[in-house]
Amino acid sequence: MKILILGGGGMVGQKLAHRLLAHGLNGTRDFTLTLHDMGFPPDGAPVDDKRTGNLADIGQVEGLAKERPDVIFHLASIVSGEAETNFDLGWNVNMHPTWRFLEALRAEHEASGGTYRPRLVFTSSIAVFGGPYPDKIDDEFLCAPQTSYGAQKAICETLISDFSRKGFIDGLSIRLPTICVRPGKANLAASSFFSGIIREPLNGKEAILPVPDSVRHWHASPRAAAGFLTHAAGLSEASLENRRALNLPGVSCTVAEQIEALRDVAGNDVVARIKPKPDEAIMKIVQGWPRNFAPERAIALGFEAEKDFAEIIQVYIDDDLPQAV
Repeated sequence: MKILILGGGGMVGQKLAHRLLAHGLNGTRDFTLTLHDMGFPPDGAPVDDKRTGNLADIGQVEGLAKERPDVIFHLASIVSGEAETNFDLGWNVNMHPTWRFLEALRAEHEASGGTYRPRLVFTSSIAVFGGPYPDKIDDEFLCAPQTSYGAQKAICETLISDFSRKGFIDGLSIRLPTICVRPGKANLAASSFFSGIIREPLNGKEAILPVPDSVRHWHASPRAAAGFLTHAAGLSEASLENRRALNLPGVSCTVAEQIEALRDVAGNDVVARIKPKPDEAIMKIVQGWPRNFAPERAIALGFEAEKDFAEIIQVYIDDDLPQAV
């Protein structure tokens, strides 16, 4: 079996690679693993086949498809804040390469006489939703994104569903909660502060809180994200019932509840490093985000996440705090 991770140099891609190397994929260790990204961390997952490149290059997209991977994890994208501020870049990275890659996979499907049909797991986002929201978003709530990033993810979901319907691929889009606590340095995602207000204080640094502590959001850990991906790769096509996008489980909490969980885990001195500093641009984006979910389909299909935010903090401490920058 050939496994390909697009975006394999990023944080979630590296977590996924480590998980595959340690535990295999749904009971099998008989696979080759290829990572593709624009760069890789020097101390990252010990994968021999790392490809440095840009998916905006159609030649690279076609070359990867010609290798006919059996399982493809598509994690490659730029983050929400960057996609919102740089309109052209967002569409040129988050949507157009996905279309071209799907077309390249369709060409391989047709060249094989219809026998090649890979499982493709796409990391979508809860940004595909827009308000006004119910108390909890259920599996029937409509997609109405209010950011460019959300629109790009929603279009990719639709493409994957249609290419699957036609039999070219066997695709599934999983709508990740905001992944928290992210190790390393902050990125350009508008949601970056959710991790920052936990990660930086635990590392002895000051953290800026740009929104009111009444803001509520939906979270899961990097460990849970890697588990979501591997579980999705093993789901039967029949179990999806032709609905190829899933809301995933997570933890709904306010920023104030995040901070209290940090206080319980690490004490008042650590919490004191969080400094409120309102940012109107971030607050405007956050106001359009969903806050809570009832992901019954995903839970019935066996997806699992943390039960509370203190558990998410503990995952960071156990997995990443010794290596945190």
